[in-house]
Amino acid sequence: MADRVCLVHYHEIGLKGKNRSTFENQLVTNLRRALRDFAVSEVRRVSGHLLVRSEDGQATEELAHAIACVPGVARVSLAYCCALDQEEYCAAAVRALGEAGDFESFKVHARRSQTNYELHTLDLNRLVGSVLCEAFPDKRVEMHHPDATVVVHVVQNVVYVYCASGPGVGGLPVGTAGKVVTLLSSGFDSPVATWMVGRRGATCVPVHFSGRPMVSDTSEYLCQDIVEALAPAGMVGRMYVVPFGERQREISLAAPEGMRVIMYRRVMFAVAERIARLEGAKALVTGESLGQVASQTLDNITAVNEMVSMPVLRPLIGSDKQEIIRRAQQIGTYDVSLQDAPDCCTLFMPRRPETHARLDRVHEAWDSFDHDAMIEDLVANVEYVDFDQCPSYKPPRGMRARHKELAPAEPDHYA
Repeated sequence: MADRVCLVHYHEIGLKGKNRSTFENQLVTNLRRALRDFAVSEVRRVSGHLLVRSEDGQATEELAHAIACVPGVARVSLAYCCALDQEEYCAAAVRALGEAGDFESFKVHARRSQTNYELHTLDLNRLVGSVLCEAFPDKRVEMHHPDATVVVHVVQNVVYVYCASGPGVGGLPVGTAGKVVTLLSSGFDSPVATWMVGRRGATCVPVHFSGRPMVSDTSEYLCQDIVEALAPAGMVGRMYVVPFGERQREISLAAPEGMRVIMYRRVMFAVAERIARLEGAKALVTGESLGQVASQTLDNITAVNEMVSMPVLRPLIGSDKQEIIRRAQQIGTYDVSLQDAPDCCTLFMPRRPETHARLDRVHEAWDSFDHDAMIEDLVANVEYVDFDQCPSYKPPRGMRARHKELAPAEPDHYA
């Protein structure tokens, strides 16, 4: 009986030029890390695809699903791996079509990456199609819009036959687009923004601003759960936690009430940029959606952007809340974000926040407290939690205050 393997398809990587192998090799590395809990014997490149083979030679739907969650994967096919033997691959085609579920029509799509094989693609179509017509006499052949398609792919002296094929998340392999720092809360928006940028190949370093010590640290645990929910995509290697509650209290006492949120976010952006510089990151990422809340108007975004010199990416800027929630359900963060927890976003909030701040008033409020000393103190007291899920993440040597409460057994990189 032919082995069952997972044939991994990609789209964007195939459009790359001379550096295509770099993207393929990174995807191989990411898949090996993502599939550590499965008994996988090999992950390798095969003529425009990647091949994942299990130790027992019988890849499962669970393995295919895990592969589909890795950025860079466009589609995963559970394929039979056959020798160049007509009886073997025709029998595999019958099995593959028999596993297609309910269908009324089908077609055969043959391909040859190995052009020295004696049969042309048209001959392969006729051969396999005739066998399938005999095996399924009550089904009809439909060339344009079939219910099921049996693919017969000849490559490197092997024939891959499959009908079962499912979509992946697409995008590019994590680790091929540099490093970004994302501002992460336990809500719906920022986890989705983090995932979307990671899906484009970025290694993500979340920074969570906690309301501690003014409120409980529940949001920190929820953010840890969010990172764990993103583990199948393998895009987060470390999360930073900034205890921000006491500094928010200071701002609330010094700055005009309507300006509080803008002041909070200016400090948060400044701290996040400092962490980004230490990490070697090239951009900040936020979950802002234009006009969704008071701090996300164009005037207030401008007032906050003034604090940083690096690019600020806002992948959700044109999305509405329902679109964001649907994406959260898709990537597995919805149930965690649904839990209510006090954090810095709800601490010392004004009754009437400024929605269209003028820069002269922003600068006046900014000078009402010692922001430079505050930023220095927050950076000096940053904590971190490491996650063993992102092979492209390399920790910096500057940040050493590990978050012991969240990760008591975690080894110290610098011991």
